Amino acid sequence: MNKATKQISKLFAAMALAGAASYSMAADNIKIGLAGPVTGAVAQYGEMQFIGAKMAIEQINKAGGVNGAQLEGVVYDDACDPKQAVAVANKIVNDGVKFVVGHLCSSSTQPASDIYEDEGILMITAASTSPDITARGYELVFRTIGLDSLQGPTAGNFIADHIKPKNVAVIHDKQQYGEGIATAVKQTLEGKGVKVSMFEGINAGDKDFSALIAKLNQAGVDFVYYGGYHPELGLLLRQTKERGLNVTFMGPEGVGNKEISAIAGPASEGLLVTLPKSFDQDPKNQALVEAFKAKNEDPSGPFVFPAYAAVQVIAEGIEKAGDTDTAKVAAALRSNSFDTPTGTLAFDEKGDLKDFSFVVYEWHQDGTKSEAK
Repeated sequence: MNKATKQISKLFAAMALAGAASYSMAADNIKIGLAGPVTGAVAQYGEMQFIGAKMAIEQINKAGGVNGAQLEGVVYDDACDPKQAVAVANKIVNDGVKFVVGHLCSSSTQPASDIYEDEGILMITAASTSPDITARGYELVFRTIGLDSLQGPTAGNFIADHIKPKNVAVIHDKQQYGEGIATAVKQTLEGKGVKVSMFEGINAGDKDFSALIAKLNQAGVDFVYYGGYHPELGLLLRQTKERGLNVTFMGPEGVGNKEISAIAGPASEGLLVTLPKSFDQDPKNQALVEAFKAKNEDPSGPFVFPAYAAVQVIAEGIEKAGDTDTAKVAAALRSNSFDTPTGTLAFDEKGDLKDFSFVVYEWHQDGTKSEAK
């Protein structure tokens, strides 16, 4: 081996060592998969989740990390599609990620959580509200948002006690989240003696609601509850207004997005929405709100603060467990409470929050909201 060859060999050896060191440093990080829609019709909600989780990771790392390790967020796009969510979950398994904040849509969270439970991955959803997700007795599945079994009665009771309509239609998008929340509202209304004359589904992605609007008109409906997401409801609001049908609409947190005002315009004024509390308005969170604004990020979305809280409780759960073993972390989550920007969080045996409340807001056409009275 000549001198030049030896030098080249030394160079490659040094590069290999540097690569190993770099890999070792990265391996020391605690990876958190951030799973949700980067693309698709409800990507705006995914953005809320991502900015909340990334802010928590950034602030925890600046404060010294977790047991000497840094957190590392890895974004995975499921497009809120159940099949893509399963592919994402399998990729997370293959990537060796042990903690997940996500998914967003209940219909994606449920099949993904089956995989996580089987593979020993701890998941906290900051957005999925279907009770079915935590009804299976899984050890490693949690959430930092309330359930539709709470949100539905919140909406139904408000409709019955404050709106007092004569003839209600309950419409949904035939998906796990939309139909589930719509069913909970219908049951609450009927339990309070309110007439529900229509309960039927549309298809996610539908654009023309003229037939449905004609049916609403013919049935003499004066109030519509919609279970689903904002793209369809925005069009339904606009088309209803254009056809001169004067009814009040209400929907769940899946419609509480500024994009609904962009779609529906003036027809979005007066829409009623159930949402988590406006955590960005809490005085104790103002430093955090300013941190979001300094990055030109909107802290007002319903999933921003629950996603921040999800990362925080994972980090504190690891610290309390003294280990990244997900079974030990899950046990720590169930046996402790956590002071977060969304309040003091404690989990029950199913992984649901012991205390959470939804608030009814009135939506305005400029994309703002005020608490409904």
